[in-house]
Amino acid sequence: MTDDIVIEAGGLTKIFRDFWHRPKAKAVNGIDFIVRRGQVFGLLGPNGSGKSTTVKMLLGLLYPSRGKLEVLGESPRKVDTKRRIGYLPEETYLYRYLTAAESLDFFGSLFNMPPSEREKRTEQLLEMVGLTSARNRPVGEFSKGMARRIGLAQALINDPELVILDEPTSGLDPIGCREVKDVIKILAERGKTVVLCSHLLADVEDVCDEVLVLYGGKVRASGTLKDMLRIEDRTRITAPRLSPEETNAVLAFLREKTGCGELTVDHPSMNLEEFFLDVVRKARESMETSGARSGGTVAEYLRQNADSAETRPKSETVLSQLAVGTQTPPQYPQGQEGGSPPPASCAPKTEVLDQLSADSVEGQKPADDDKTIAAPENTKKSSDKLKRMLNQN
Repeated sequence: MTDDIVIEAGGLTKIFRDFWHRPKAKAVNGIDFIVRRGQVFGLLGPNGSGKSTTVKMLLGLLYPSRGKLEVLGESPRKVDTKRRIGYLPEETYLYRYLTAAESLDFFGSLFNMPPSEREKRTEQLLEMVGLTSARNRPVGEFSKGMARRIGLAQALINDPELVILDEPTSGLDPIGCREVKDVIKILAERGKTVVLCSHLLADVEDVCDEVLVLYGGKVRASGTLKDMLRIEDRTRITAPRLSPEETNAVLAFLREKTGCGELTVDHPSMNLEEFFLDVVRKARESMETSGARSGGTVAEYLRQNADSAETRPKSETVLSQLAVGTQTPPQYPQGQEGGSPPPASCAPKTEVLDQLSADSVEGQKPADDDKTIAAPENTKKSSDKLKRMLNQN
């Protein structure tokens, strides 16, 4: 490994296994890439493509199943290697009761930095991320954007040689996004190496020198953005603003000639988003992935009408009857034992209690031709007691 190579991976593979050690998912499948000093390297791919697994192996949190991986010339699992790395995870994990200044001081102490150096760097980083005025506020009160800012600061507290940023602009406003991208460019100019994982392809296009596109754990495209986004079979001519007459004259001239000294000719480029989607589309046609795919139709139960009586649970219909006090009373046969029919206000409630008693016995069959539910004895007693209380009222 030469001095200018910061990360070198060859045949890098990670297989997750189940309890019986059987292969369950091949998250990373034999990928090769090199990241050089001073580069801003973009790691791209849809959800489940192997980005997070690759980052965890770079940090030494996961051990490769096969292949070679060196970070800063050493194994990423060595403690000395970790001291030279700064990491901003996708979700900012901070101690919510520490202030912004205390948080940076705490992370600096993990690297055995002297107090004077921690204080100096804390002030500089708070100024850099625009949180000087909030230095004494607990980070638990921060918005997501402010938490991302302090997270970026903690990733840089040890002045790392390699900085790994996972969705660094997530939750940031446009100004914050621009500032983060400016910081990334400054780090690269200072000879730092930055590995950037992001779904915001415009951000990647703004700062990255080289990208690696993963799908299904495999490398689907890699190289410099300038080379990958260039469309070779077309030519673009850039000129000062021309009048319609001048434009027609130039076009007529170009039909006869092959060039013009005052015109700049280069190759037009597609944007990174178009390129990324095209790579994923081609990869999807040739292979399956254990990660997320494009969504299909909406689930059947979500497409049903929520106001339809057929879609509501039976118990909900019963409770609706209890809530309505203007139900039509049931018709009782003349000469019913016990005298005249009960008051209309009690009749619906009694009917509902009968239904509740019937619904509470699941899987029972009718005992005889009058379709009376054979409820357990305790259910019958409870129902009869409630009926008597309602009839007395």
